[in-house]
Amino acid sequence: MNHNLLITGGAGFIGSHVVKYFVKTYPNYRIYNLDILSYASNLDNLQDIKNKENYTFIKGDICDKDLLKEIFSRYNISRVIHLAAESHVDKSIDDPIKFARVNIIGTLNLLEAAKGYWKNNYLDKLFYHVSTDEVYGSLGNDGLFLETSKYDPHSPYAASKASSDHFVRAYKETYSFPVIISNCSNNFGPNQFTEKLIPLVVQNIIKNKPIPVYGNGENIRDWIYVDDHVKAISLIFHKGQTGETYNIGGSCELKNIDLINKLILITDSLLNRPKGTSKELVKYVLDRPGHDYRYAIDSSKIYDQLGWKPSENFSENIEKTVSWYINQHNQKDSF
Repeated sequence: MNHNLLITGGAGFIGSHVVKYFVKTYPNYRIYNLDILSYASNLDNLQDIKNKENYTFIKGDICDKDLLKEIFSRYNISRVIHLAAESHVDKSIDDPIKFARVNIIGTLNLLEAAKGYWKNNYLDKLFYHVSTDEVYGSLGNDGLFLETSKYDPHSPYAASKASSDHFVRAYKETYSFPVIISNCSNNFGPNQFTEKLIPLVVQNIIKNKPIPVYGNGENIRDWIYVDDHVKAISLIFHKGQTGETYNIGGSCELKNIDLINKLILITDSLLNRPKGTSKELVKYVLDRPGHDYRYAIDSSKIYDQLGWKPSENFSENIEKTVSWYINQHNQKDSF
């Protein structure tokens, strides 16, 4: 089957992995990558596919309604995977309006462009919205997020993503629009911008700079390797049921300080430093406002219905990731 597939945010961290996977795995699809090329985007992530016949890059903003209409019309877009978003919690605390504009209004613009172009002919059409587990709020020491968990966002970022999720579902209910949503836990892997925890820690170890740790470092996150997330996205895209939501988790819960200590040991080892030397770089700082204590996802729905499960080799994947960042630093003196 052929698709003219629009992927938004395809020069970002997760988006670039999704774009490369679809371009290489489905050569009969035409992949159109729309990205504004913000500070967290990088076309170097896509060097190995930039000349593929089934791939087109479009520089543009999801907040530009006229551009979106033109893209749908010019390229006869039949399916969408929507990843473009502002995603850094700290930045959302500083500038919540920007997060509302991009994550809410940008999503609405895409929904309107798709609805306007498809004109109620939804046969083999799909609007796949990629979201986050942060919309569910915070857990205590027990429990897991289900697809039916109530929304309880605690940061402007989480609130903006929760709102976009609600609009996507509203289009399903109001217009019988063909949508799917997935909510994923924390991703890690190559290509992630240095504002996020893992690349930040590795970069600071390399440069012997302080490693900031919010509060007491006891906050817990569920981690998933980006390639596992990409495979889940592909599976949902092809076999997911329209109108459904799927939670995607790594089943790998770690306290922030425990993850940081693992990164220190791995990075020190790969840099040929005595293991643990960089622990002296850890610096506890004032906690983030509204900092959620724990995220953890129940992925049984996607496992039971679609047969997906995450890989179980966290140690291998995190070492591969750290090695990639070190190589990038050695090549460019930064990453």
